[in-house]
Amino acid sequence: MSPPEAGPPSPYLAGLRLRCPACGRGRLFKGYLKVADRCGACGEDFSALEQGDGPAVFATLILGFLVVGLALYVEVRFMPPLWLHAALWVPLTLLGTLVLLPPLKGLMMGAHFRHRKGDLERS
Repeated sequence: MSPPEAGPPSPYLAGLRLRCPACGRGRLFKGYLKVADRCGACGEDFSALEQGDGPAVFATLILGFLVVGLALYVEVRFMPPLWLHAALWVPLTLLGTLVLLPPLKGLMMGAHFRHRKGDLERS
C-alpha cells in the first residue's frame, strides 16, 4: 500500500519559507529581496506576483508594536537614560526589519498567487 499523495502546498506557508507558492520546492528569491524570474523546480513564472508595499507596511506595524511596547516597559520599569534607549531600540528595529522583510514578502507573494485572477481555473 502506497502512502497517499500529498496535495499542493499551502502558498502562504511556502511563501513564509521563501519557497515557490506553486510547488513548495523552488527558491522564491535569487538575492536578499530580489525575486527570481521563475521557479527552478516547476518553472512557475514569478513576474506577475505583485507584493507592493505590503511587506514594509506589515514589518513597520509589527516592529512598531513590539519596539514601542518594550521601550515603554523598559522606561517605566528601569528609567534608563535616553542614550541607552537609542542603543537598545535602533539596532533591534534594524535587525527586526532585516529578519521580517523576506518572509513577509514571500507571504504576500504566496497570498497573491493564491488569490490572483485565473486561480479558479487552476482549482
